[in-house]
Amino acid sequence: MSTTKTAISIQEDLFEETKILANKLHMSRSELFARAMRDFIRKQQNRQLLQQLNMAYDDTANAEEKKWQENAKVQHRKLVEGKW
Repeated sequence: MSTTKTAISIQEDLFEETKILANKLHMSRSELFARAMRDFIRKQQNRQLLQQLNMAYDDTANAEEKKWQENAKVQHRKLVEGKW
């Protein structure tokens, strides 16, 4: 896999924490940033997928369905009125 060199600007305290963590994990800062970006991108993709699934399975009735449901309730009340 090819790599691309890039420059980023981050707060100094974050840079120091990054150096410390990279040393603890025995990896370069570049590898740590690459892993962090992969993880961030994967989480964003998962959030988008979850949002799409939630929209697909949303049981909230739209205006037309609500009107139909209300009419069905009225008709049902008329049918069973006085029978209970």
